Amino acid sequence: MAQSLLFSVAESVLGKIASPALQEAVAIYGFDNQIRQLRETLTAIQAVLLDAEEQREKSRLVKVWLDRLQQVLYDAEDVLDKLECEALRKQMISRHVGVKGKVRRFFSLSNPLVLRAKLSHKVKEIREILSRISTEKDQFHLKVQSADNDVAHTRSREMTYSFVNKSDVVGRDIEKQKIIEMLLRPADDKNLPVIPIVGIGGLGKTALAKLVYNDDSVKEQFKLRIWACVPEDFDLKKTVEEIIKDATGQTLINLNVQQLQTRLQDIIKDKKYLLVLDDVWSSDRSRWKELRDLLSNGASESKVIVTTRSSEVASMMGTHPAHNLKGLSHEDSMALFKKWAFDEKEKQSRPDLLEIGNDIVKKCGGVPLLVKTLGSLLYSKYDERHWTHVRDSETWELLKAKNDILPVLKLSYDHLPSHLKRCFATFSLFPRGVELLNHTFVELWIALGFISSTREKQALIDVGDDYFRELWKRSLIQEVEVREGMITFRVHDLVHLLATSVAQNDCSIVSLDTSEISEGVRHISLSSTSSEGISNVDGVPPFLRKPASRKLRAIIQLNFDDGFISRNFTRTCISQCISLRYLDLSDGSFEELPSSICNLKQLRFLNLNGNRLLKELPNTICELQSLLYLSFRGCSELRKLPKNMKRLSSLIFLSISTKQNSLQESGIQYMENLRWLEIRDAQNLQVLFEGTCRLSRLRTLDIRNFRRPIYLPFGELIALDFLLIDNCKLVLTQENKSDFPLNLRKLIISQSEQAMELLQCLEGPARSLESFGVYDCPNLTAVPKWLPNHTCLKLIRPIQCPNLSSMPHGIQSLTALEELHVEHCGEPSTRCEPQTGEDWQKIAHIPRIVLDTKRVKWMDD
Repeated sequence: MAQSLLFSVAESVLGKIASPALQEAVAIYGFDNQIRQLRETLTAIQAVLLDAEEQREKSRLVKVWLDRLQQVLYDAEDVLDKLECEALRKQMISRHVGVKGKVRRFFSLSNPLVLRAKLSHKVKEIREILSRISTEKDQFHLKVQSADNDVAHTRSREMTYSFVNKSDVVGRDIEKQKIIEMLLRPADDKNLPVIPIVGIGGLGKTALAKLVYNDDSVKEQFKLRIWACVPEDFDLKKTVEEIIKDATGQTLINLNVQQLQTRLQDIIKDKKYLLVLDDVWSSDRSRWKELRDLLSNGASESKVIVTTRSSEVASMMGTHPAHNLKGLSHEDSMALFKKWAFDEKEKQSRPDLLEIGNDIVKKCGGVPLLVKTLGSLLYSKYDERHWTHVRDSETWELLKAKNDILPVLKLSYDHLPSHLKRCFATFSLFPRGVELLNHTFVELWIALGFISSTREKQALIDVGDDYFRELWKRSLIQEVEVREGMITFRVHDLVHLLATSVAQNDCSIVSLDTSEISEGVRHISLSSTSSEGISNVDGVPPFLRKPASRKLRAIIQLNFDDGFISRNFTRTCISQCISLRYLDLSDGSFEELPSSICNLKQLRFLNLNGNRLLKELPNTICELQSLLYLSFRGCSELRKLPKNMKRLSSLIFLSISTKQNSLQESGIQYMENLRWLEIRDAQNLQVLFEGTCRLSRLRTLDIRNFRRPIYLPFGELIALDFLLIDNCKLVLTQENKSDFPLNLRKLIISQSEQAMELLQCLEGPARSLESFGVYDCPNLTAVPKWLPNHTCLKLIRPIQCPNLSSMPHGIQSLTALEELHVEHCGEPSTRCEPQTGEDWQKIAHIPRIVLDTKRVKWMDD
């Protein structure tokens, strides 16, 4: 049987016990025997865990036993993390605290003897509980099963952007043509024509709508095309906001419903538009009528396409008979399956696998999502047993009995490597259908300890990106798009349902009025769009005051109004939720962070962004030795930083705003593990660092909106590979120019009078540059002549540089160049026109070219 989430937790605990950091802590406190016994007991339990999971649904006693085990495993993780925290603190004290400080700490409540006694007692308690649980397992007559961790090596698959890739959609040409004919047909009556597309999740309703939406004849007929994903409750305000956002690119979150309605009517007035309302769930007729009345302001030939799973919704909204989407034919399903399961050359070379694949495809019932998912699951697995396992799985019997594809999708989860299972479950912490960012999850996974690496700390970020790409390759995320190094994506509804199912009560979305959470919940996301109607007047959700909150590990914010995170909320979080690893207090309304923040010893991620009233950070924040991410960007009233930030020895990411004129006294220059530093809106800053600078591992430096010239110690930043300079002036001496980073891979310059001078700094021996962008720089008159020397260049983006004259001849020699974006740059926009432009021959070899936001050439990967 495939491993469960619980098996992954057990494996994580055993992995933590074996980690060098934990072994060092064990040696310090002399827990060798207790930890060894804990490991032996847990190993014995893990051996029968897979069999127990198979019996979970058949036996209530086994289910209770497994639930108890999960709570104890989480408690074990907490204790082991505390051991690591104390080891880190001991290292910090030895390095940064003098003799007097050590004496004070010895006689405090946190001296080593007291800590050792507390931790020893807790380890013993957990070991005894686990021992009892291990004994109890014998009554269930569980069999020893070994986990099949041999996840086949998956070759790298090139990935596409989120717009519809026609070659990925098969068997829908007839349906596409039918809908286009309906769109181009004159309207029969005065009502706004609405064409519904209906089908179960995974059939490809959205893919079909996108094919129609992007068809050339449709583009020609409808000059205004709008795509909006409808909220589950069909909230009029949110829906209108989505329509306006897609039509204009504007996000109008501060307007009331009346203002939004007026804006929408102005946008569509007398215009012939096509609107796609994607994924409508609610059959609330009154809300649809309100929206339809607003939409009637357009030209008479305007049309609407609706995608929905509900025939009731289709009947309510549609003026045309619903287009009931059927499953793909077996022939089309096989074509899609082979595309995802095989390389081109393998389709003919493995008739044995094709025969098994044919049986698998028959069971998919023509559902493209299943075909694609299972094809991805089997991609590059050449062992016949993998294929027969999928074909013969009893999960298919559940599919036949329940007419439910979730058990089949679970096959993809079951075949995930153990380290990805807990990561995948976190998708359930975010609402269905929303656009997500990959770095949000990588940061969350790192904070929760789901990512481990034997290499240095920076590798955690790289490993997290690898985890994300693995989920991508397995088709568990969709609509992936890369924008300026940021990756956005969505999770299919069915996949989200799967994540919710496997997470069980481990993850939960709660509201500000939630009175209680179950004891097993460890990770929550708080959801609210308005503080109106909140019964707790002090701004503290009732569940935060209950005992279960003490075991919470993550508190994530979703769609909050600015300022709702109050002083009371913050104090309650910090005092109650003592096991937190991830805490989001962004956009709050508090003026100071409680000094008791230091009690969150296991905290690894703290987000204070956008707290515009925050004036001071307590010095005790520097006692958080486990902290990896700290961000207080946009805290415009923050007077100064804590003095001993160098004690945050684990920190790898720091983003700050401050009113002070020097960072020297804060000790940031001594943070040797720092990999990412952002400094924004520091209007008074005159000095970054003077003298010694030990930021030798810093890879990303992002500086924005400085009023005064700043000197950067490039000579010390030997690992820097990404530099962003926005609305800042640098002090550039001859020495500083010669020290410009040699390993730079990405450079972005924006609103800078020094654009030409900075680019000239790259004329030296370095040849590592992969992308550069110059934005809003009128003084950029020419791309430097050194360009052909940087043969690794993949992306060039001059944007709003009106005095740029032309593309250099050397661009033709850049065979690695993948994308060129020339937008609002005057003459080059004309010179680069396809076929007719004077510079077209220089750039014609580039696969993807954008001129003034229009894709004039776009070859898919």
